[in-house]
Amino acid sequence: MQQEQPGGHGESALSTAVRWRRDIHRHPEVGFTEFRTASLIAGHLADLGWEVRTGTEAISPGDRLGVPDAAELDTAYRRAAESGADARHLPSLRGGNTAVVATLRGARPGPSLALRADIDALPVLESDDGGHLPGREGFRSVHDGVMHACGHDGHIGMAIELAERLTADPPPSGSVTLLFQPAEEGGRGARAMVPAGVADSVDLLVAVHLGLNLPTGTVASSLDGLLANSKLRAVFRGVSAHASLAPHEGRSALLGAAAATLAVHGLPPFPGHETRVAVGRISGGTSSNIVPDRAEVLLETRADDGAVNEDLEARARTALRGAAEMYGLGVDVELIGGVTTARADRPAVEWVEASALARGLRLVTASAEDGVASDDATAFMRRVQRGGGHASYVGVGSTLAAPHHTPRFDIDEAALPLGVGLLEEMVRRAL
Repeated sequence: MQQEQPGGHGESALSTAVRWRRDIHRHPEVGFTEFRTASLIAGHLADLGWEVRTGTEAISPGDRLGVPDAAELDTAYRRAAESGADARHLPSLRGGNTAVVATLRGARPGPSLALRADIDALPVLESDDGGHLPGREGFRSVHDGVMHACGHDGHIGMAIELAERLTADPPPSGSVTLLFQPAEEGGRGARAMVPAGVADSVDLLVAVHLGLNLPTGTVASSLDGLLANSKLRAVFRGVSAHASLAPHEGRSALLGAAAATLAVHGLPPFPGHETRVAVGRISGGTSSNIVPDRAEVLLETRADDGAVNEDLEARARTALRGAAEMYGLGVDVELIGGVTTARADRPAVEWVEASALARGLRLVTASAEDGVASDDATAFMRRVQRGGGHASYVGVGSTLAAPHHTPRFDIDEAALPLGVGLLEEMVRRAL
């Protein structure tokens, strides 16, 4: 059955990129639960005639980190089925295998291009402020506590409109592959797609990102300051007891978690390197008069060098184990996400810059400090570079209503046609 395409809510006058962006924004899905999103992408591109791979053809299940539990995956799957997912492609995504890879081939052999578009949302409660465009225009998130707060909905919209343009006027040679990547937040999706071979034999790859403190109409041809990071989950195991009658019999997992939090934040910086540590969540306990026997800490380390981040992660693990030992606890530490660093190749940078200038966009110099700290697109970049190809991570300017990862975040939709034009220029220039 033909699925209704996004944008059917009185938005026919809007561009494809904006219509898709608004529909995806209204139905956000976090990492490895992007069932509706991925199925609609796969269905639309298959209908356009692109070669489409989904599920385990596009991602290696055993290489995923931080996959939601079975109950959460099943709930998200059912919700997607009930909210307009493409039934033809939904089954292949079950279990959280939500990657989509689509390829269009020219009539003659030629270079192989790949473009990465990330598709996941964030666990952020979207603003209901009257001045917030998604609320005012009727596409605010329908899932409380989940929001596209980083621009990935715009990345999807641009990639879809690009696909339609290339379908209508295919390149004469070579191939274009669109990598729709789940679970970018947390650094989990690309590292699981690479082992599936989706970036093999690619000559040129770009990952684009909207915003990053770059104003609409500008392009940063490379962001080479992306940080390596490691995301950890630590579960402390103690002994429950009455907090007043027998506190000495208990072993407070929450105290261990609190001590670990302070210890992690006390780790020293590395001279000559940019480093970060952060505990983003600490939870545990059930009541004020019960010694908590379980607590969980979510934390991360970041550094501008992979080896430095490995050392920082090792120190964080030592701090976690030390806090557990100090309070007589057990602790299980799990890596739930991680990315490495990568630097752009000069040929890729020159390709992007020539394409931007041809479309009347202004080139600017930017770094990770301008708005993004890490992105697991670096896994794709490194794979392409190891195979002899070239890659870059590109910032597409979009004046923002509020910073990334905050409730009032919103992109400037005027940036979407500019981004599509840039991508189309890049494809046609290379092929």
